[in-house]
Amino acid sequence: MSAIATTFATGHVGLNVTDLERSVAFYQRVFGWSVRGRGDGYAFLGDDARLVLTLWEQASGTFGTRTPGLHHLSFEVETVADVQAAGARVREEGLRLYHDGTVPHGEGASSGGVFFEDPDGIRLEVFTGAGVHGEAPTGTAPTCGFF
Repeated sequence: MSAIATTFATGHVGLNVTDLERSVAFYQRVFGWSVRGRGDGYAFLGDDARLVLTLWEQASGTFGTRTPGLHHLSFEVETVADVQAAGARVREEGLRLYHDGTVPHGEGASSGGVFFEDPDGIRLEVFTGAGVHGEAPTGTAPTCGFF
């Protein structure tokens, strides 16, 4: 069986959150996105060119790693400096960076990034495809699998 298309790109991602205002503020401060639309219990966030994220206030509790669904959400940026800027913004928010900052992926390429959680515990990654060197924190295992 062949793929239905030769290239795929995520259109946008919808996340359930517990506090819409808190989450909107977090994603604006860390990623720099603006609110592109709002309604009762939801907000659309994106940049000047596209919608990236829809937040839905329809959850309670915290993100669970033991149930089927999202493992983590990853966003690619152009440069190591962009990754480091995202890490600095996460620290400004008072949130923990897993692996203590920018780290190479364990898959052997020069890609790497930062790993953290949003206010609801949803696991996030900001990475770049090249320019991150050094030892991966988990040896040969996927770096994103251990947070």
